Amino acid sequence: MTPHPLRQIIESCDRAITTKNYDALMEYYAEDATLVVKPGMTVKGKENIRSAFIAIADYFQDQLVVEQGEMQVIEGGGNALVIMETILRFPGGKGGRTEISRRATYVFRQESDGRWLCTIDNSYGTSLLDTVN
Repeated sequence: MTPHPLRQIIESCDRAITTKNYDALMEYYAEDATLVVKPGMTVKGKENIRSAFIAIADYFQDQLVVEQGEMQVIEGGGNALVIMETILRFPGGKGGRTEISRRATYVFRQESDGRWLCTIDNSYGTSLLDTVN
């Protein structure tokens, strides 16, 4: 079975995050996109998303590595819901490395020219339900 084209797009985004190539990263976001920065905090719009990714890189001392594992894509009405394992590696305490795995959810919209653009980036997935307001 051929991988869904969104796998390549998400892998390109991961490389852009890891290498801090925010110009390339923003090519895959819609102007009206939303990013879940952390539970309870979202940003909207490409410029705010770009700023958030820069702040996230700073927080992780420019050593955040993002990779993807298993992926499911559900398409309908020109949109795609992506449910995917996201693996994050970053500096841990005492000079070690920390690795965490999340079950992320992303929403992409297919534009009239065929390009897929991210409209919702939620690396926390359904674990957002675990946080109580």
